[in-house]
Amino acid sequence: MGRPTLAVWKFASCDGCQLTLLDCEDELLALTGRIEIAHFLEATSAAGEGPYDVSLVEGSITTPADLERIRHVRAVSRKLITIGACATAGGVQALRNFGDVEEFASVVYARPDYIATLDRSTPISAHVPVDFELRGCPIDRRQLLEVLTAHLTGRRPDVPGHSVCFECKSRGNVCVMVARGTPCLGPITHAGCGAICPAYGRGCYGCFGPSPNWSGARPNTRGLLPWLDMTEDETHRVLATFNVSAFREEQGPEPLAEEASDDASQ
Repeated sequence: MGRPTLAVWKFASCDGCQLTLLDCEDELLALTGRIEIAHFLEATSAAGEGPYDVSLVEGSITTPADLERIRHVRAVSRKLITIGACATAGGVQALRNFGDVEEFASVVYARPDYIATLDRSTPISAHVPVDFELRGCPIDRRQLLEVLTAHLTGRRPDVPGHSVCFECKSRGNVCVMVARGTPCLGPITHAGCGAICPAYGRGCYGCFGPSPNWSGARPNTRGLLPWLDMTEDETHRVLATFNVSAFREEQGPEPLAEEASDDASQ
C-alpha cells in the first residue's frame, strides 16, 4: 500500500496559509516521508492525478469558475480540510458581501464587463461538505502539523475550540483590556495564535474568527462591544477585517458590520 496522497489547492486568497505549510521546513521533510504531496502548485508545477486522500484548501469562492472547481476538488478528495480565514469565513474579501460589487468593479476596472465575479465571497463549506476547518490569518503551523499528524494516525485533530483568553492565561499575560484599557477581541476569538498580540501589549484583532464559549454556544460579540470603549467608527473597523462575514453573523440583526464594510472600503 502506497503513502497517503496530499493535495493543496488555492482559491481567492493571499497564499499565506500555503506558505505556512512550506515554512514547516524540517517537519515538512519528515512528513514527506509519510505523505506523498501529489498536487501543490505553490511548491511545484508537477501535479499528480487524483483521487487524493487529503486536500488542503486555501481561499474563498468568489467567481463562477471557483464554484465549479471546488466541486471538482471535493469529488476527488477523500477528506477536505479548509485552511485559513478566507476558506473558513470568506476572508477580508467578504467586505464585498455588504456592498455593491458592480459599483466596485466600475470604479476599479477600465473594462468591468471583462470581470466575471460573484456578488459574495463565501467559505468553502457554503458549497461542499468540509471534514475539518483550520482557522487563522494565516493558520498556525503547529495546528497544521497536528491536523496532518492526526490524519496519519487515524484520530481526530486536537485543535482547541476555546478563546484567546485561555492562551493569554497559559502564557501568563496580563490582560491588556483589564489592566490597560486596550480594546481586545480575545474573549470572542478562536485560539490558535498563541496570544501573540496581547503578549506584546496589543489587543487581539480577531484573526482566527469567532470562538464558541465554554458551553459551545456562540460568542457574545455584541455583549463585548461596550467593554471595548471604542467609538462607533472604531468598533466598525476592528470587526471589518479578516473574518468580517463570520463576526457579522455573530453580531445579530443590527447592521454594525454592514456599516463597517462601507467605512473600510473608502
